Amino acid sequence: MDRKHCCVKLSVRPSRGLMDEKFLVLVQNALPGLQLTVHAFHECEDGHKWQSFAHYTADATGTVNVSEDCSVGGSYSGVEPMGLLWSLKPVPGSKPGLRMRKKNVQTPMVVVVSVYQGHLTEGFVDQVLLASVMVERWYMAPGVRRIPVTEDGLTATLFLPPGPGPFPGLLDLWGGGGQLVEYRAALLASHGIATMALDYLTCKFTLETGKVVGNQYFESAYKCLEKHPQVIGSRIGMLGLSLGTSITLKMAVYSEVVKLRCAICISGSHVQPIDGSLEQILGYFNTNSGKTRFSDENEMIWRDLLLPIPSDPSTKVDVGRLQCPLLLVVGEDDQNWCTYESAMDMKEMMERAGNSHLLTILSYPKAGHLIEPPYTPHARASSYRTLYTRQKVMALWGGQTPEHALAQEDSWRKVLIFLRENLYGGTNAGATSLSHL
Repeated sequence: MDRKHCCVKLSVRPSRGLMDEKFLVLVQNALPGLQLTVHAFHECEDGHKWQSFAHYTADATGTVNVSEDCSVGGSYSGVEPMGLLWSLKPVPGSKPGLRMRKKNVQTPMVVVVSVYQGHLTEGFVDQVLLASVMVERWYMAPGVRRIPVTEDGLTATLFLPPGPGPFPGLLDLWGGGGQLVEYRAALLASHGIATMALDYLTCKFTLETGKVVGNQYFESAYKCLEKHPQVIGSRIGMLGLSLGTSITLKMAVYSEVVKLRCAICISGSHVQPIDGSLEQILGYFNTNSGKTRFSDENEMIWRDLLLPIPSDPSTKVDVGRLQCPLLLVVGEDDQNWCTYESAMDMKEMMERAGNSHLLTILSYPKAGHLIEPPYTPHARASSYRTLYTRQKVMALWGGQTPEHALAQEDSWRKVLIFLRENLYGGTNAGATSLSHL
């Protein structure tokens, strides 16, 4: 190896930061015009390995700035400051259907960024690297407190921001996969919002009784958040993704207990029996299971289950009665749920009712179903355990990776602004925590 190559310097700044914080990757002291591959590697808590790589050419000063320079190939092309994260894919030979999800939010996502000579596409472990840096990406900012919640039969985790509070509150609901998913709630708490992640499909009650929780379960979660001494009880919102949006809309419109300051629905629909419980909602969806389609790769496509959007008002949440601001986040290539058609119908319903001033729609062409916090690697399809049979299938979520990554970054920024405007309002509480947005 040329002696000059031994002096190649690689820096990532900040080397430790939040998951939604951009970093700067800089290669210096290379030979001018040298072809280089910048590589990222991550091993998940479950032992699965992920990688991404991009091809660059050092400029006249021997420098590559990933935030400004154009990748000419690899996992992504063009100028993509955070492409090394959002383009991560399972390494060759991995089992199919993997999706990256952080289980333990009290530890960082560790990524090793390396630089190699030449434009490589494989065999990285056998190559001599020129430089390497370890990077930590956290969902919990310093000072965020993680508090397991079991009172009132709940299976939940509350994340409190740093400082004395009190803080605005948020209920965070994921979709049909179940489990207690904490990473989005932890990240929201890192931005100054007391956020409770709630498991409502695989919670202790359901595991012990075999029964689906009733509407009062969600009202209990709201009341638990409302009465917490470090939560401003009059400033609580609700965020749902996929099936979680069905609950969010139902609570926002029909609950006598849940009084939301705002609601966010990501990749969901208002189509459901309006007077039903969660069990009846699931049953309604299941009656349409015959509309399931399959891709050429035998991936399940569920987007037709609720199409065409019904005209019968008893099968749709009456969003015309909504009294709080509503933000809809839509991927127009969603293959799992008819989110775009649902958003357009909700818009029409609210226009007729005269409350469309409460509605904001963020709609992204070529984005899929799983619109997550920014720089989360895109899974166009992944293995999924169905609600009824608990059978593992391959679900097609949709989305094209570059456009989906852009949707995640843009929508997250606007979600934080929406929450700040509607939950903080005229108060100064937590202003310091949010000042860097």
